[in-house]
Amino acid sequence: MSLDSVVSRPRRFDVGLGGPAPRLVDTRSRKGYDCLGRMVSLEVATHCRTGLVDITTQVQSAVAQSQVKHGMCFVYVPHTTAAVTVNEAFDPAVAEDITATLSKLVPAHAGYTHTEGNSDAHIKATLVGSCQAVPVEGGKLFLGRWQGIFLCEFDGPRQRRCHVQVINQSGG
Repeated sequence: MSLDSVVSRPRRFDVGLGGPAPRLVDTRSRKGYDCLGRMVSLEVATHCRTGLVDITTQVQSAVAQSQVKHGMCFVYVPHTTAAVTVNEAFDPAVAEDITATLSKLVPAHAGYTHTEGNSDAHIKATLVGSCQAVPVEGGKLFLGRWQGIFLCEFDGPRQRRCHVQVINQSGG
């Protein structure tokens, strides 16, 4: 397993390089936000240039903190070289396959005109996307049996943020 495709997982399989789990940071205590619409941020330290970090447990904590029983949870990554996705969380080989395939599709050095040397990271982040929406039912993320939420790092190691907003269903 190469360092470029290591998966950092605070859950069942810990095949990453370790480090503290992402922590919740309340970033929106302004008037107009209540516990049903407050945005919370996760601080995530990545340890490789490319890899997926399972943030499902931390996103679920934000959902529980919101006290929303039925609604939607939005996870947004405000970075141009990172992304967020929902995919299989049980077998870490899936995340390794995802990063390996993206690296084949978008190689690190392919004569890009961007001079910072991280054009591949920008392209990968664009392909994967910066936001995911997951339903909330019964106060919990309504994910499939094997699904998890992953921060996708394409230009690490870095300190990243994921913003989580849980919206209450009208009348619910």
